Amino acid sequence: MSEQPALVPDRQPLDEYAAASVRAYAADQRAKVDVLASVLEDIAAHGYPSPETGVLWEEARDAHLERLAGEQPRVA
Repeated sequence: MSEQPALVPDRQPLDEYAAASVRAYAADQRAKVDVLASVLEDIAAHGYPSPETGVLWEEARDAHLERLAGEQPRVA
């Protein structure tokens, strides 16, 4: 084995606004994953919810599209 450290590729630093944007996006994604994890933990502990307590997919879709329409546009 070599005693030399592994090479790290050069990185281009971000300006403060880009770094803040990336951190905000990461926090948003982390929050979404936390919600998913809590739902899965609830299913594991209590089983699947009954169909009568659910939301029709059409209603869920329409509500999601309304939320998306209300968001500010983002640049990828």
